[in-house]
Amino acid sequence: MDRTVHMMVAMTLGRPIEFDPEKALDAAVEVFWCKGYEATSMSHLLTAMKLSKSSLYQSFGGKHQLFIRCLARYQERFMVDLRSRLDQSDSGRRFLEEVFQAVADTAQRPAGAKGCLVANSASEFGQRETVFAKPVAQGLRGLGEVFKAALKRAQTEGDVAGHADLNALSSYLVSAMTGLRTLIKSGLDKREARSMVPLILKAVE
Repeated sequence: MDRTVHMMVAMTLGRPIEFDPEKALDAAVEVFWCKGYEATSMSHLLTAMKLSKSSLYQSFGGKHQLFIRCLARYQERFMVDLRSRLDQSDSGRRFLEEVFQAVADTAQRPAGAKGCLVANSASEFGQRETVFAKPVAQGLRGLGEVFKAALKRAQTEGDVAGHADLNALSSYLVSAMTGLRTLIKSGLDKREARSMVPLILKAVE
């Protein structure tokens, strides 16, 4: 290959990426998680991701495309963690208790003030931003699937009635979880948050 052709190929391929895309994406997740979509500016993202505007657009697209990728990344990590905890838990019922108690324990702490990115996005957009409706719905559906798996296990272990409607119960638990996290984000204190967990799980019998 002569020098001219080599230079043309190099120009076509563009400059190599000189940053860690995974770290940059994680930084963007944190910004959207703390601020929400609307309140996050390109300046916020560029500072957190340590990128130039051109690099951000080249690697991730605009704010819209970046947010969808951030939602997917958040959901993937959250689901992997939940499934791992379910596999390691002593029982399906115990898993549910541990998950809700862990959320309650974030009350009056920085983690609780952030809420859940999926739940935050559902509250922020409602039905007015249909482009984000699908990824948000996927996140909530994924949570429901993990809860249903835990309920099914609890049912085989005798901790949930055999006639129980697992679809209805898993939907209820998703609603309870998003509600609890929203209340904690709004300032619910730890004592109140912890006292709600037994009441939430009373339906799972």
